[in-house]
Amino acid sequence: MWWEVVFPSLLPFFITAELLLSFGVVKFLGVMFEPIMRPLFNVPGVGSFAWIMGMVSGYPTGAKISVRLREQNQISQIEAERLVAFTNSSSPLFIFGAISVGFFHDSRLGILLATAHYVGNAITGICMRFYGRKVDKPKRKEKRNVSLKRAFHEMHHTRMEDKRPFGEIMGDAVINSIKTLVMVGGFIILFSVLNKMLFLIGITPLIASAFQNIFQFLFIPIELALPFISGLFEITLGANMISKENMDPFLASVILVSFILGFNGFSIQAQVASIISKQNIRFYPYFLARILHGFIASILAILLYKPLYLDRKETDIVDMPVTIPVQNSEWTNILLLFEQYGPIITIATFGIGITILYHRMKTNIK
Repeated sequence: MWWEVVFPSLLPFFITAELLLSFGVVKFLGVMFEPIMRPLFNVPGVGSFAWIMGMVSGYPTGAKISVRLREQNQISQIEAERLVAFTNSSSPLFIFGAISVGFFHDSRLGILLATAHYVGNAITGICMRFYGRKVDKPKRKEKRNVSLKRAFHEMHHTRMEDKRPFGEIMGDAVINSIKTLVMVGGFIILFSVLNKMLFLIGITPLIASAFQNIFQFLFIPIELALPFISGLFEITLGANMISKENMDPFLASVILVSFILGFNGFSIQAQVASIISKQNIRFYPYFLARILHGFIASILAILLYKPLYLDRKETDIVDMPVTIPVQNSEWTNILLLFEQYGPIITIATFGIGITILYHRMKTNIK
């Protein structure tokens, strides 16, 4: 999974983020989006880049960019903690391709899960704007209007401050991206093994039995308790197990998948914790925001289940008596392309990284 999908799908976004930060484009976006990001989320406009990239590419891109912004002193510690809390969301490829089409074999489900997930994430960010408000209040800057001229000036100034030549900037972007993605791969393997070990020695079923009473109280089938606990550790495994239960009502499965998507899973949380540990960014605001996002996404899934899923399903049945096989979905084709060419991209990237390091080592020796 790591070398076929995770590495090749995240690599372009990580490299692009590094380059845009170095060239001052993020500073440009910061000036333009300040009137939106500050009132909504109480973070500077540069946070818009972390938010957008986090939604497009998935976890843990938001944390990676937030740390880079903190390293460059573009955001304060409190602002970084607010930003990390809501910029780590699942990618559309994972929601539509892996979960909706790959696990549930229903592309219509993707609209519901994605809407609940991304709207829930925005609401979480709005709630987190009040975090650390008293501490951060003295550091607030005066409100300034949007100015295209000032945006270009800030971008040019940021680029001029970076004295590295273009080749070195490209090399650093590739090396830093590889380092982060190797760390991500390590956590994916670690938690996959840990999750399996806990299941084999009986700890996961024991925790699941404790959750059965809660599920009964919430009118959720108790058979979903074990898949839910697995999903708290690793989203992919949990979502796959939930899809195989074929529970009635189907809404119960949707609610739990929405929750674990918002919660991120301990595997993703460990990745984020490792990334933000490089700066003085605390983990607990992110963890609390993940629990909040999980509940908000679940509630939204309940409210939007009929208009975004049931009604669309009935309309599609009326309009298309002979439905298109789910295997022909564009998201499935994208996943198949990653599985086919992903390993080649991963190996080639490692080759490029080794070449860059070898060239730098020779230069330093000389």
